[in-house]
Amino acid sequence: MQQEKALAILKSGKNTFLTGSAGTGKTFVLNKYINYLKERKIPVAITASTGIAATHMNGMTIHSWAGIGVKDHISHANLVTMKTKKYLKEHLEKVKVLIIDEISMLHKNQLNAVNDVLQFFKENNDPFGGIQVVFSGDFFQLPPIGKREEGSKDKFSFMSAAWLSANLAVCYLTEQYRQEDNDLNLILNEIRTGSISEKSYTTLLATSNNKLGKNEELTRLFTHNFDVDKINSEHLETLKEISKKFKAKTKGNKKLLESLKKSVLAGENLELKKGAKVMFVRNNVEKGYVNGSMGEILNFNDDGYPVVKLHNNKIISVEKEDWTIQDDNAKVLASYNQIPLRLAWAITIHKCQGMTLDSALIDLSKTFEKGQGYVALSRLKNLEDLQLIGLNEMALKVDALALKADKRFQELSHEVDKDLSVSELDAVAPLFVKKCDGLNNPEEIFKNKRKIKEKKAGKKSTYAFTLEYLKKDMSLLAIAKERGLTKNTICGHLIKIRKDHPEVDLDRFKPSEDIIKMVRKMYVLQPKGSPKSTKVIYDGLKGKVSYDDINLAIAFL
Repeated sequence: MQQEKALAILKSGKNTFLTGSAGTGKTFVLNKYINYLKERKIPVAITASTGIAATHMNGMTIHSWAGIGVKDHISHANLVTMKTKKYLKEHLEKVKVLIIDEISMLHKNQLNAVNDVLQFFKENNDPFGGIQVVFSGDFFQLPPIGKREEGSKDKFSFMSAAWLSANLAVCYLTEQYRQEDNDLNLILNEIRTGSISEKSYTTLLATSNNKLGKNEELTRLFTHNFDVDKINSEHLETLKEISKKFKAKTKGNKKLLESLKKSVLAGENLELKKGAKVMFVRNNVEKGYVNGSMGEILNFNDDGYPVVKLHNNKIISVEKEDWTIQDDNAKVLASYNQIPLRLAWAITIHKCQGMTLDSALIDLSKTFEKGQGYVALSRLKNLEDLQLIGLNEMALKVDALALKADKRFQELSHEVDKDLSVSELDAVAPLFVKKCDGLNNPEEIFKNKRKIKEKKAGKKSTYAFTLEYLKKDMSLLAIAKERGLTKNTICGHLIKIRKDHPEVDLDRFKPSEDIIKMVRKMYVLQPKGSPKSTKVIYDGLKGKVSYDDINLAIAFL
């Protein structure tokens, strides 16, 4: 099926499964549909099965959005408690379209749980509470994580009752936009059929001799965390800069903390240096990064925290973040506080799903899961950009159930493609918009599109937002609450704001002269040209001056 037909099917309001091989433009079609919905003011939830996948859609995990967390099953008592939570009630009752990307990695029990949640919140027993659902993904890619005794039929979401009840229109995209008609595309298609030719196997092995540009710039993909950690440690060691170490602070139930430590990608003991390649492992849209954003450490700020330059040239001062496990009453049972970064000279194949890489060194010698080899190889555009340094028997295999299901998906897509015309679908689209209480008037749609465009163009730095509130004579604590930041962070903003905007009167925040004198005394003792550490000042003053006042005093030095 072509992208135009798939988009028309989505606009018609049909529940849809959007699939196809890697590089056929599934994310492109989804983004086109998301823009269409937003322009018509139709509430859409953009989610994915994993945090990394969610970053490619500027969304969040389906587990967080639906409030199911790590649960496999949702009881009636769970649902009753969930409905008392305002943040869940607001978006679950309002949503008209739910998108779940990388559906292959969502366990069937969790898809059933999402269905239960929506039926309960919408008070509607139709599949998924009567809203449109759009699943996107490729079951030849990474499977869901399940229990050891579970087989594919116990895990894949297309085996769930919720999937069957949704009556999905299958859109199997066939046009290739990443690999085109080259040797790599031929190999990937052979992997998808479950049998790779001897010629293709030999061609793959020959890529071990490829020379790929600057060696230090290469992305390295491995199947195991151990190999990734080893590569990252070796590269960090080569940097001559002074290292900074960050130890996670943990609190709460020991068993829950162990679970939390396994799920958090920011290590308990993190060592960083200026020049280190890093990846963010947490979403913080306000600060300009998401789970998977990659960059390099430029330096460390006055508080000793890293300053990162992303690949899009955005510069971010990083602060510690909290990961928590809460009970149904939002009481924190376990918490993990750490810098939301990890080293990124090498990454695991699980982390690269959804990416397109210019070139990569890939080791598949320890492949332990069907689909890993396919995911890694399909990140690239052609074989010339691949250096394959290892391959085992498992690497090029695909799941037998996924293979059988894929053939059926192609048949169903062909039937849909034959039965529906774009003109028929376009005629139905306004009716679905009306059903969702969206905009159908061209003039209103145009005005809303312009508003969205202006909003995107008007993105400001975190300091600019703080400055706006300061001009409204708001207190520092009120600004912190309004922005969801700590008061100390806002105090720190004043240092840059005072420097860049001397015309703004901020004297009302000036500490006493005694405090300024104490801070100045410790401030000037620190080496010239190096970032000033508030911790050094705090320790030097034996805690007599708070971090808030230290930042404010520095702003007025």
